[in-house]
Amino acid sequence: MSSSTPSTTPHTGHDASHDAASADAATRDIAEVAAVEVITTAAVHLMSAAAVKCGLADDAAASDHLDLDEARKLITALAALVTASAPDIGNQHARSLRDGLKSLQLAFREASVIPDAPGEGPGEKYTGSVV
Repeated sequence: MSSSTPSTTPHTGHDASHDAASADAATRDIAEVAAVEVITTAAVHLMSAAAVKCGLADDAAASDHLDLDEARKLITALAALVTASAPDIGNQHARSLRDGLKSLQLAFREASVIPDAPGEGPGEKYTGSVV
């Protein structure tokens, strides 16, 4: 192979130098993002997924997506993230995340056939009882 021919990975046939350059660019891009943006983006993804799993999707088949076991996991992860990061991201950002979290916790409670005891709902070990 001549030096002008790009090397390829044996399994995929992709240009290895292009993949390395893409990884370097992605690393530089993420390095320029403020921590508060990374945290809030992760929280929004968790909120969106939990909303779908609680059956809150906008489409007519929203009930087809209802999966409260999965929603519980997502809401608990969101509660942990919001609670742990709140002191560092500031009240301005944490307030809206807490509001979204509380809305999801209430939606979960409403969607549950057998409600959790106060303080036992998803994420309530981090947030306290949601009523």
